[in-house]
Amino acid sequence: MTMKDLPRGISELADILRIEATPLEERPLPASTYAALREVAAARPGQTALSFFPVLAALDRPETWSWGALLAEITRTANMLRAEGIGRDDVVAYLLPNLPQTHWTIWGGETAGIVMALNPALGAEELGALLAAAGAKMLVAAGPGIDPEIWDKATRAAGASGCVRQVLVVGSGAAPEAVGAIPVRDFDRLRAAHPAEALTFEPPGPDDISSYFCTGGTTGLPKIARRSQRSEIFDAWAIAAAHPRLLHPGTVAFCGLPLFHVNAQLVTGLAVWMQGGAVVLGGAAGYRTPGLLARFWEVVERFRVTLFSSVPTILSALLATPVEGHDLSSLEYAVCGAAPMPAALFGTFEAATGLNILEGYGLTEGACVSSLNPANGAPRIGSIGMRLPYQRMRAAELDAEGRFRRWCATDEAGSLLLDGPNVFAGYVDPGQSAAAWVEVEGRRWFNTGDLGREDGDGFFWLTGRRKELIIRGGHNIDPATIENPIHHHPQVALAAAVGRPDAHAGEVPVLYVQPRPGATLSVAEIAAWAEAEIGERAARPKAIHVIEAMPVTAVGKIFKPALVMREIESVLRDTAADAAIPLAAVRVEQDPARGMVAHVTLAQGDAAALREALQPFTFKLEIAAG
Repeated sequence: MTMKDLPRGISELADILRIEATPLEERPLPASTYAALREVAAARPGQTALSFFPVLAALDRPETWSWGALLAEITRTANMLRAEGIGRDDVVAYLLPNLPQTHWTIWGGETAGIVMALNPALGAEELGALLAAAGAKMLVAAGPGIDPEIWDKATRAAGASGCVRQVLVVGSGAAPEAVGAIPVRDFDRLRAAHPAEALTFEPPGPDDISSYFCTGGTTGLPKIARRSQRSEIFDAWAIAAAHPRLLHPGTVAFCGLPLFHVNAQLVTGLAVWMQGGAVVLGGAAGYRTPGLLARFWEVVERFRVTLFSSVPTILSALLATPVEGHDLSSLEYAVCGAAPMPAALFGTFEAATGLNILEGYGLTEGACVSSLNPANGAPRIGSIGMRLPYQRMRAAELDAEGRFRRWCATDEAGSLLLDGPNVFAGYVDPGQSAAAWVEVEGRRWFNTGDLGREDGDGFFWLTGRRKELIIRGGHNIDPATIENPIHHHPQVALAAAVGRPDAHAGEVPVLYVQPRPGATLSVAEIAAWAEAEIGERAARPKAIHVIEAMPVTAVGKIFKPALVMREIESVLRDTAADAAIPLAAVRVEQDPARGMVAHVTLAQGDAAALREALQPFTFKLEIAAG
């Protein structure tokens, strides 16, 4: 589509095409994340770049770093890592809460070598396996004085990895001098011995790998995505280029999502900093910091926050925090992603706060953001917005083997494919990479695993998730992390985990189990097994169903949509019963264009009352009178 093809009034798509009129090669983007931060620091060395309060008690006396100080900390960290043996292709992993040292590790690690984010919620065994799969040479971890649980996991994971040669401890406390044969050294003391004025080695280039991120996969462990300096720089730049009202030199972004997540790093980190804005790192536990949500508007007022990135569960929780008495005039936008946003929450939240919510879409393999609603007061509620400039995003019909057949027509649902400078360099495991790409007319497109459609105005709409990830409060849970341990039970024939709609978390994991022939299984027995064998607490199922036979496809594969439909029906019936609304019939179907749709026939009662009761959920609803 060109500008002359645009319907009248579609200024948002015109803006994207106007940006693309200049070839990307002619835009002087920085060569690396370090080069980007160095450029801004040179232009405004004394301006505040980062503020941090570890707990609410320190809200009025935060630590702050100017741009000059921020760059110095990152430079010092990069020089230390290189001196400690981290070369361009070596991996330094981190297991840290939201601390300033986490940022030093991220950006210093990307400069010296490859930095790998680890989720502290994972168990020690899973963490050790991920370290081994990545070949991590070093682990930076929170010490026992900061988080004893993280430190315990870190020491056990490092020892089990077979590849970690050194552990650097942040806030050492009572940390030992070694973990088995692996030396333990103090992160900040070690950094202090290295220069902060300039790098002692050549900085990375655009095609160098900058980071490893774990993302949902089809095996028991997450896949590890390899991202380049170019992909991160481009994505951070493109968000601001397409949405200058969102990101600008006056932006003050609050970071409450965990810094092992791409959204926290890029949207409330690199993208803000590349525009010369400031970041407020609020609480070591982010949004989970005790008391933070109850005083969130006070934080906004105190730091003159203009932007925060969140998930639906956080926005819903903030509705319980009154805005009266707080000056929120600085606040411009809340960016919501990571999980589907119930349409009703848009209106309720905006009415209560006067704040604009921008819903978008992205994934680790696309650096972070691939589409976003326009920051001009005209979002399409329920849409994931428009693609970023220079990044192509289209719906396609694929065959059963995932090969390209044709592009979908306007408003026709298909597999969402991406092609652009933000797309990752593949997975660490070459076998996983081979299945990630779709060949289209000699070009390689990334198959997101999601289903969606593009309307006539260039807005995209999700209709399903082929990857089957369970998204609990914005946290991705691979069903295999639940299913694989359950399959080890001697009496289990099949196990399938799906997401049950949840008013608070968006989805919670539930488990279906089919016993072996002749076996007898109880829910209590499986629950005890899950508690013992599933390392990630968030992945432990909230409900367990023992069923005679799994629904399967014509070729014998478990048909998970049937289980999802069952959960939707259960949620719908439970909600109607709580609201004392009798139902005559319920039927849930998977519509190819709209996703999951629940068709309800009322026995009696008010359809408006049922709609009101079901507002927190994202599935589509059709109601008919009995």
